[in-house]
Amino acid sequence: MTPGLTRRRVVRVPASSANLGPGFDVLAAALGLHLELEVVETGTFDVVTDLDVSRGRDNLVVRAFERLHPADGFEFRIGSDIPLSGGLGSSAAAVVAGLMAADHLFELDADVLALAADLEGHPDNVAAALKGGFVVCDGAEAHRFEPPMGLEAVLVVPDAAVKTAEARAALPHEVPMRDAVFNVAHASMLLLGLASADWDLISAGLRDRLHQPHRAHLYPRSAELLDRARDLGALGATISGAGPTVLVWSRYDQTGPLVEALKRDATGWATVMRAGFEPQGADVRSL
Repeated sequence: MTPGLTRRRVVRVPASSANLGPGFDVLAAALGLHLELEVVETGTFDVVTDLDVSRGRDNLVVRAFERLHPADGFEFRIGSDIPLSGGLGSSAAAVVAGLMAADHLFELDADVLALAADLEGHPDNVAAALKGGFVVCDGAEAHRFEPPMGLEAVLVVPDAAVKTAEARAALPHEVPMRDAVFNVAHASMLLLGLASADWDLISAGLRDRLHQPHRAHLYPRSAELLDRARDLGALGATISGAGPTVLVWSRYDQTGPLVEALKRDATGWATVMRAGFEPQGADVRSL
């Protein structure tokens, strides 16, 4: 540590939801829940958090940080309101936070998106966390666009978690051509609806045949909610990432009654969170 100078950064990273129905491994959106990381040069290594995560070098934030620079001499203070399981990008937020902290502290000008995608194994969640808004991913590249005004999100987070590896294993290696064509059509409708703020197109575009039906047996209550969301006043619903969280899509003027209906529906098996789509991506501040 430089005498008289304490280096410190605060990084704030949003949650994210991947797939968005028909956009399997391609589409994602940032959500209004956040991980906040404060990295302080104290002269000793430490991880300070109330979260149920490692406090050692294998902590995901620290592992990401050390992809760019050793963590010796730094204290990592981590807080988050992102559920640690459920498909809301908690690991992507941790990876982005660690990388961005090191990149800014040491002025490295690193390709954070590529590094984060490599650590996560796929780019969708990390791209949304890094850029905010909605993203379309193609390999390690991501193209961002703004959430339409008036579109809101409500999360139904089940108490019982599902392992991502188990959710991945439930997917078939091949799908019928008609299902692939169905998803191309619906992803196109969804993107056009988001670009033009057309509620009917957004609602029509949320359907999927590539991943959600194959995973329904892992979280039957979440799967049932997908079918009933419109009856509760939503535009529709999608499984967030590998699940089991349900992302419920809403028009701003319907969100209040929708939240109350979802809370009644989720009693005893899930928590309802009004999060919203987040236009702001990861942000770093010096203190």
